[in-house]
Amino acid sequence: MFNGKTKSDSFEIGAAPVSASASLIGAGTTMKGDITSNGDLRIDGTLVGNINCSARVVIGANGNVQGDIHGQQADIMGKVTGTIKVKDLLMLKGGSTVNGNLEASKLQIEPTANFNGQCHMTTPPATAAAGSGKTSESKKESTKFEAAIG
Repeated sequence: MFNGKTKSDSFEIGAAPVSASASLIGAGTTMKGDITSNGDLRIDGTLVGNINCSARVVIGANGNVQGDIHGQQADIMGKVTGTIKVKDLLMLKGGSTVNGNLEASKLQIEPTANFNGQCHMTTPPATAAAGSGKTSESKKESTKFEAAIG
């Protein structure tokens, strides 16, 4: 309207949606069901269900998730009951509570965070051997095997 471009000029037909947007479940909101997102996701309310995100997941100080979290990165400040699997950095901030298993290539736990479960460290995506034909699951298992022998 103001710049002379029409809305159809700003995107191509058939192009994938832009993942620069962030989604928010606000404080006081309770949601039941699974969430899939291509952009960042922040939970300040309560979610009973799983999260599958290809970007960063943030669970705010008042956030409560009862389900599994899969994402690229995650910052946990609230409460999570379930498995957390991230490809890159997982941060458990002070005052957070996690009851469940963790899987990440990098992990940061602040002293006042509470974590009850098992932790599995995976090969970071940037340092994984390209074109080796192995899946990330086989890389994880071979790392465990080498650690057991060495």
